[in-house]
Amino acid sequence: MSDLIPDLPDLAAIASDEKSFVLQVVQPGLSGLMDGSVSTLAPIFATAFATHSSHTVFLIGAASAVGAGISMAFSEGLSDDGSLTGRGKPLVRGVITGFMTFLGGFLHTLPFLLPNVHAALRLAYLVVGIELIVISWIRYRYMKTSFALSCLQVIVGGGLVFAAGVLIGQG
Repeated sequence: MSDLIPDLPDLAAIASDEKSFVLQVVQPGLSGLMDGSVSTLAPIFATAFATHSSHTVFLIGAASAVGAGISMAFSEGLSDDGSLTGRGKPLVRGVITGFMTFLGGFLHTLPFLLPNVHAALRLAYLVVGIELIVISWIRYRYMKTSFALSCLQVIVGGGLVFAAGVLIGQG
């Protein structure tokens, strides 16, 4: 049975080498967080504007976050075996990416547990803003991207997806 389960690396050992840490932990996590935070905006906000039902938005948001997390886990885990790229074990990258994708999509779904859709929307806007700032900071800290440029890029991308969701939801 132990032959079926690959050896998982010690994250502390990975952390000792910053380049490996960035390639094997930060990059898959950032990719997942960006995908989850941005790709779920359109279905969540389209549903909010179309139905005005917090419960329905929560269900759509949860389904989007779970589906995106599973999809990204498989996508990252099957992308390469890590031997040529130094990106580490595919199972670990897949788990990191999948979890962070789910987290990014689910965090701005949680406000829709509030029964008042307008209050939930206001709180969700705040959560999305915090998510985008955190993504920008991670890009600044680990990818050596200017914080201002990173904010601009992330906010423009998120804004386009958000706008698409609002337009579709009002149609």
